[in-house]
Amino acid sequence: MINSLTNMDDSKVAIAAARAGADVVRAMYGQDLARIDKGAGDFATAADVAAEQAILDVIRAARPDDALLGEEGGRQGPVGAGREWLVDPLCGTLNYAAGTLVVAVNVALRDGAAAVADPFGDEVFFTDGTTARVRRDGTDAELAPTAATQLVDVNLDPPFPGAPGFRAVELLADARFVERFRPRVVSTSLALAWVAAGKRAAYVTDGGDLSGSVHFAAGIALCRAAGCVVTGIDGNPIGTGAGGRGLLVAADAETHGLLMSIITGQD
Repeated sequence: MINSLTNMDDSKVAIAAARAGADVVRAMYGQDLARIDKGAGDFATAADVAAEQAILDVIRAARPDDALLGEEGGRQGPVGAGREWLVDPLCGTLNYAAGTLVVAVNVALRDGAAAVADPFGDEVFFTDGTTARVRRDGTDAELAPTAATQLVDVNLDPPFPGAPGFRAVELLADARFVERFRPRVVSTSLALAWVAAGKRAAYVTDGGDLSGSVHFAAGIALCRAAGCVVTGIDGNPIGTGAGGRGLLVAADAETHGLLMSIITGQD
């Protein structure tokens, strides 16, 4: 299968790589896994490392001239390569280690194709950079974002670089927020794919410019291709040097505008 990847387009490579990582994540679930301490309460497991290796094996076989940036292994590949893949092999490691089956495998070509695999939901969300689809049971369907669920996923994991001006947790107590929305906290960037798929109305997280983050690049690419509104929590575009800190991704402009007004009211 890997030998045939050289003839595939980038979106198919992203799908194959994400699926390879998801296979490892599923296979190692429930095992007593070694942990690698990263400090400040963060850690990786042997599953993170093994899944990343499986992903990189696929990308290297398909695109040997491309650079790679992995959550666990850092930057690898040819120096000065014109293209770079961003890999987060297990987004939601703490969930996974605690036996919670809400995690994501993220693979993205910077400014190009991307795939997000849900290892336990048997779904792969993907984009060629123009359209966004989900593959389940061998069938592809176009992603259709909608705010109908009124569910907003809020990332409450530290650090909180926007404090004291912005604290995501304060959204949960804001009268305008609770009148319209219902919060959810899944602690994995799988929630971004859910916004693109209409399972969430929006996603909010603090942070710097996350456009080049291995955690968020694939989800951002999906949401943009699906037609979601994607900005920083300051309302600025991300990845342009014009601000764009953190992420506010909404299914539509109305939802984005309402959440933006609530966030602005906190500053």
